[in-house]
Amino acid sequence: MTSHRIIAILALIAATGPAAAQSDVELPYWASISVDEARMRKGPSPDVPVIWEYRRKDLPVRVVARFETWRKIEDPDGTQGWMAARLLSRVRTAIVTDEIRPLRAEPATSAAIAYRAEPGVVGRITDCKDGWCLFDVKGRKGWIQTDHIWGD
Repeated sequence: MTSHRIIAILALIAATGPAAAQSDVELPYWASISVDEARMRKGPSPDVPVIWEYRRKDLPVRVVARFETWRKIEDPDGTQGWMAARLLSRVRTAIVTDEIRPLRAEPATSAAIAYRAEPGVVGRITDCKDGWCLFDVKGRKGWIQTDHIWGD
């Protein structure tokens, strides 16, 4: 195989990776950190200073801008900065806010409480409707009101 052919194949693989998959999505959109350690930077380059280092896989973030293979994100505290797109996933997650929140068996305030989640707990969200999201924390699932989470 020639080196030109290898380069073409590598370019095709790079073009179909996570950054390309996120480039056609309307801004802003929800994402999550897909690795155990990720750095937020002041600008879209590995040569600019790091603002923050995240050590929490699945933390929800809101993507507010794009530049090449970089995404400007906002974290749950409102901090904004740039992160390489390859460190992000379109898996929807959310974080519980303010106080201990009930996870209910059905999407209604009158439904039985299945679990309770402390502030800062991160879970995956799937089905969202009428002000509720199905929230999954390591297999423990329940419905949570959208105003009790950040990331919906």
